[in-house]
Amino acid sequence: MLHVDLDQFIAAVEVLRRPELAGKPIIVGGRGDPTERAVVSTASYEARAFGVGSGMPLRIAARKVPDAVILPVDHEAYLVASETVMAALREQPGAVVQVLGWDEAFVGVETESPEAYARQLQAAVLERTQLHCSVGIGDTLVRAKVATGFGKPAGVFRLTSDNWLDVMGDRPTKELWGVGARISARLAKLGITTVAELAAVDPQELVPEFGPKMGPWYAQLGRGDGAREVDDTPWIPHGHSRETTFQRDLVEPAEVDNAVRELTARVLEDVAAEGRPVVGLTLKVRYAPFVTKTHARKIPETFDPETILARTLDLAAAIEADRPIRLLGLRAEMAMPDDARTGHTPTRSGW
Repeated sequence: MLHVDLDQFIAAVEVLRRPELAGKPIIVGGRGDPTERAVVSTASYEARAFGVGSGMPLRIAARKVPDAVILPVDHEAYLVASETVMAALREQPGAVVQVLGWDEAFVGVETESPEAYARQLQAAVLERTQLHCSVGIGDTLVRAKVATGFGKPAGVFRLTSDNWLDVMGDRPTKELWGVGARISARLAKLGITTVAELAAVDPQELVPEFGPKMGPWYAQLGRGDGAREVDDTPWIPHGHSRETTFQRDLVEPAEVDNAVRELTARVLEDVAAEGRPVVGLTLKVRYAPFVTKTHARKIPETFDPETILARTLDLAAAIEADRPIRLLGLRAEMAMPDDARTGHTPTRSGW
C-alpha cells in the first residue's frame, strides 16, 4: 500500500495562482494580517527554514521572517485542488483510494513494483495539477504513512517489517504517527523514549497509564503494525466544530453570551447538513493570555436547535467571570450511522 502526501500543499496552491511567489518564503494564515490574532495554517519550505510551523501565532511567524509573503487562507481554492488530486489518484489502474484530508491519501493496489507505481502516481498528479507529492510505501498503513516523511520532498521511500527498526528504532517516539509530543512525554515517564523501546514493551505494561485500548495500540504503533488494507468507504465525521479567535478580548457577560450563541448557530448549520442527531457537546474557552479549558457533556439524542443551544448555554455557565476571553470553540458530537467506517486511525491533530 502507498501513502501520498502533497508537498507544502497550501503554499504550493498559492504559488500556482501567483507564479511570481516561487522560491519566496510564504506564510498562510488567518486573513493574512499578522497584526491580528491568527495562527499559521502552513508555510513554504523557505519559511520553514526560519522555524515557522503550523499553529504558530502569525505575528511571531512574521517576526521570524520579515520578508515573508503572508497570505489569507482560501479554503475553497484548496478544496478544489484537493478534489482534482484525489480524482487523479482514483484514475490510476487498480487504485483503491482512502482520503485522509486535503493533502493526503492512502492508495491500495496489487503490484509487483510499488516503487514504479509510486512514480506513476507522482507523474499523474503533477500532470493534472502541477503539484508535487511524496509517496511512502509500506506493508501496513502506519509504515506507509511514516515512510512518506523520509521521501519528502517529491521522493519515494519504503518501510516494511524488515527495515522498520533499522530506520525508526533509535528515533524518539514523538516521530510516530499518532503519538506526538504529549503522549511521548507520558511514555518517557515510563522509561520509554525511542521507537525500539516502545516496540519491545509488553502492551499490558502500558494499560495503567493509557487504558486497555490505547495502551496496546501505542505498543502496536511502536512496532509499525496495524491495518493492512486501504478502506475507500467514505469517511463520516463524528462531529463538527467551530472556533473563533477574537481580535479584542471579551470581558462583558453580554459579549460572551452573544458569542456563544453565534458560535452555536454556526455549528448547528454544519450539523443540520449531516442529518444526524447531536449526542454530545464540548465548549472550549481560551482565557488571556493563553490558558485553555474545556467543558463537555453528553446529551440525549436530539435534532432540536433550541435544546442544543440550551445545553451549550449550560456549559457556558462554567465560564469564569471577569477573566478576559480570547477564543471560544464549540464541538457537537453526532450519532454515527450503523455502516460508518469504524476503527481508530491515527490523525495529526484533533479538536
